[in-house]
Amino acid sequence: MDKLEKKIFYVIFSILTIFLISILCIFNYQYYYQEKTDIKNILMRLDDRRFKDGAFKMPDMKREENTDKKANNDITIDKEKSPIFMDTIAYSVIYDEFNKIIEVINHSQEDISEDEIKELAEKFLSKDNKKNINIGNLYIDDYSYSFKGHNLLTILDNTTVKNNLLKILKNSIIIFIFLEIVIIIVSFKLTSWIIKPVIETFNKQKQFITDASHELKTPIAVVMANAEALENEPQEKKWLNNIKLETERMNALISDLLDLAKLENGISKENYAFNNLSKIIETSLLTFESLIYEKKIKFDYNIQEDINTSCNSNQMKQLVAILIDNAINHSNIKDGEIIVSLIREKNSIVLRVTNKGDEIPKDLQVKIFERFYRGDVSRNRDSNRYGLGLAIAKNIVINHNGKIFVKSENGFTTFCVNFLG
Repeated sequence: MDKLEKKIFYVIFSILTIFLISILCIFNYQYYYQEKTDIKNILMRLDDRRFKDGAFKMPDMKREENTDKKANNDITIDKEKSPIFMDTIAYSVIYDEFNKIIEVINHSQEDISEDEIKELAEKFLSKDNKKNINIGNLYIDDYSYSFKGHNLLTILDNTTVKNNLLKILKNSIIIFIFLEIVIIIVSFKLTSWIIKPVIETFNKQKQFITDASHELKTPIAVVMANAEALENEPQEKKWLNNIKLETERMNALISDLLDLAKLENGISKENYAFNNLSKIIETSLLTFESLIYEKKIKFDYNIQEDINTSCNSNQMKQLVAILIDNAINHSNIKDGEIIVSLIREKNSIVLRVTNKGDEIPKDLQVKIFERFYRGDVSRNRDSNRYGLGLAIAKNIVINHNGKIFVKSENGFTTFCVNFLG
């Protein structure tokens, strides 16, 4: 059971953790991709500018006439007319074919010397591979740059973007740690909730084995003792009678256990037929009339005629027999009374078996349907009762898509069975 609990916990924990990591990775990737796209667009906008009439100007959206193009490649920059980018730190550098820097312009209000910009530009110009646009890793690199026509180098400061990305990454790690703690707690709770029915079933199974072993142990011990006595006194028939009696008890117990096992596995719908439930129950009640009369119990029943439904007739007879037998055994000795009714109520068929006798406490009204539960152990043992009857009845009702419950008040106990009509 511990292994199963651990396995369920790790599965839940792993699924939630993978989901959390995926969400955080997607969020960080989307933010990173957006920043990278923005930087690329800025570099392209800067590179697409044209130097015209000695000024650094925006490109004309109309097609430029060939006559407007300058024949020479000499470029100068009018620093007073160059654009300023408030949200971006960018520099433009003009260099000759020998990578010698000719002119530098600062497109931001950042207080940085021209020598510092030249030093930065020389580092990029010294690289053999001059890509059009080089953005690099925004988590590590402080600058992005691009090379494009007219021996122009554009440099973009990534420091702000880098700090923002690292801040978001740091916050994501903090959120991950916090949510991992929450996931651990949730995983424990979910594991407990999922495994609770398994534990209950496992405990019931253990209890079932213990109870069955206990019930079989007594008759087997009696049979062995009587067999030994028979060896010493072969003429005494009472030992044979005792063996026969205990064997019958064991046979009855094993039969009930087999019936219960079959019912818990479900009844094949092939055994169902459209039957007159009214006649089945009325016939079953008649077999108990003489026994009820002998016990001097008042008996009355009200069976509505021609109530038809799809059911297993043998199981219905067994259900009635269990409920009537239970009512007889728990009726008052002096003024006992049993009332049985079968009626159709809206979309349901309702069977009620009521007996006058000791009330069942509310905390035990659910337990009485469990295997081997017996309210009065001594009386049930004397009458060869093992506490399997109501468990069998419950499974019969469940297999017929019905519900069974008990009400016990004012000196009367009623077992109510509802079938879908």
